[in-house]
Amino acid sequence: MDKYTQTNNIILHYLDHPGDEPPIIVMHGLSANAHFFDGLAASSLPNRLLAVDLRGRGQSDKPATGYSMAEHAADILGLMDNLGLEQVILAGHSYGGLLTCYLAANYPERVSKCIVMDSGFMHPSVRELIKPSLDRLKQRIPSWEAYRDGVKSAAYWQGYWDTAVENYYRADVQTYDDGSVRVRSKPENIAEAVDKGLNEPWEEIFGRVQQPTLMLHAPGSFGAPGTPPVVPPTQAEETVGALGNCRYRAVPGNHMTMLFGENAEVLAQEIVAFLEETGD
Repeated sequence: MDKYTQTNNIILHYLDHPGDEPPIIVMHGLSANAHFFDGLAASSLPNRLLAVDLRGRGQSDKPATGYSMAEHAADILGLMDNLGLEQVILAGHSYGGLLTCYLAANYPERVSKCIVMDSGFMHPSVRELIKPSLDRLKQRIPSWEAYRDGVKSAAYWQGYWDTAVENYYRADVQTYDDGSVRVRSKPENIAEAVDKGLNEPWEEIFGRVQQPTLMLHAPGSFGAPGTPPVVPPTQAEETVGALGNCRYRAVPGNHMTMLFGENAEVLAQEIVAFLEETGD
């Protein structure tokens, strides 16, 4: 399942979940890792899933610079070339959803369909909304258990927790000889990805995506009840309108919980229906 490939002058780590053709390459959010899709891989979705650790995350290389959309896209194209995949279905959550659209717009011959998970035009205060999630990148925590308990109590999980969530966070950290842990992603690399990603002309990019696209939107609160979702309904509607050939589906959960437990199975069913409707 764990595999590595050399692409665009780095080593890229990915998880190869066997299944039916055509394969789906799934790309995680800003500071996440490939195990974010373990719930989807364990669902009824029959397709082969290639879950990638984007550069600077998980077990992939972490160069000091090079976190633009163009660099990330080159990594994915190199992975496809190395695997002999001329064309794939691309899927991405949050930042990975933006990367999905970037690739579809700029390399349309390589992308047959797009699945965008809670991504697109973001909440105007998205930097503040994701700050609690990013704060963990700066800290060295005394133990894995202390780190786990800290993220487990985060407001955006709203009390939800299971083995898949715990395994996702376990893959997110490296452990030192004294038992302390630190998230593998470096804050300066993620900051570069944020700054360069937000500066892309997304309205123009979305307008060039002509492939059949499925928008899976999680309108649940990202935090305590009453806090806004990462992608508010207005921004989701604007994203769907900007994309050339997009179907919208609201799914249960929030920006994080949408891909775990029973919610992952809902996503799987929506994806299967979309692929059947569009010819796969």
